[in-house]
Amino acid sequence: MFPGVIDRYREFLPVDDATPSVSLGEGTTPLVRSSSIGDSLGCRELYFKLEGCNPTGSFKDRGMVVAIAKALEAGKTRIICASTGNTSASAAAYGARYQLETLVLVPAGEIALGKLAQAMAYGARILAVNGSFDEALTTVKGIVESWDIELVNSLNPYRIEGQKTGAFEIVDDLGGAPDILCIPVGNAGNITAYWKGFKEYRGIGRIGKTPKMMGFQAAGAAPIVRGVPISNPKTIATAIRIGNPASWEQAEVARDESAGLIEMVDDNAIVEAYLRLAREEGIFCEPASAASVAGLLKLPELDVDLTGKTIVCVLTGNGLKDPGTAEKRALVELEYVEPDVVSVMNLLASGK
Repeated sequence: MFPGVIDRYREFLPVDDATPSVSLGEGTTPLVRSSSIGDSLGCRELYFKLEGCNPTGSFKDRGMVVAIAKALEAGKTRIICASTGNTSASAAAYGARYQLETLVLVPAGEIALGKLAQAMAYGARILAVNGSFDEALTTVKGIVESWDIELVNSLNPYRIEGQKTGAFEIVDDLGGAPDILCIPVGNAGNITAYWKGFKEYRGIGRIGKTPKMMGFQAAGAAPIVRGVPISNPKTIATAIRIGNPASWEQAEVARDESAGLIEMVDDNAIVEAYLRLAREEGIFCEPASAASVAGLLKLPELDVDLTGKTIVCVLTGNGLKDPGTAEKRALVELEYVEPDVVSVMNLLASGK
């Protein structure tokens, strides 16, 4: 049995003997080398960190496990979050496993079906807010001020502590830090967490250098790039459809300290990357994940030299989180045929 995040990286986490042992087997996700896209860009090595292999299908489980452990340690019996989908699924799963009442606020009509189905199956109470994610988060923060209930959004510092373990795993698997890390940016907790992890490993001498942090927002939801909050963010990448990131300032620190950048990619570029990953690399991720690869493909236009570089793209969630995108964008029609060998062979031989 593989150790979970807390057991594997206990010495780097804010846990002690009083902290309950909590795990769904999160972490230890694959780092898969590119067979096509990297060569086309002239990279020395390009890898994809498949965070969709976590228990609920996204990177959120890394931070959630630590947040839940600390909530249990504090004697909490209820947890709450606002979510565009992945946080709700993760909170509901850990809440179910550890008998915590789970309350989720989601923006009505703006959550992918695969994620909503997860939260429902785990038994969370789900409230659809007639507003944006940012409005849902503001509401949740107000509730936490009045009720004895644990907030498990990335505003909870234990979430960031857990998520930084993704950086540890990349270094442990590569034997060092990559030159560049590409990562989607929505609420900006993940870029904050990865940068924290790389800095901690540098601090103990595990690595001598840290990567340039390259964060990518969707063009219709790019408040950091544009420099102002966006009241009505729009993008196919629902997981990063956020107009006022909770970790905005920390993301800018990660960008500046690493000599990296935070840029935006439009929905067409995200879909193109999404399909390239599936059809050239055999990797099916949700659209928000593909923003990291769309951003990588844009870097040469931004005068970033990729030649000879080792690069990691973090793919934050599984493609089954948002099956509607594949249905609408994959553009492969079913071919109907009679159930006999001759009919099938004739159809295949026709070249149609």
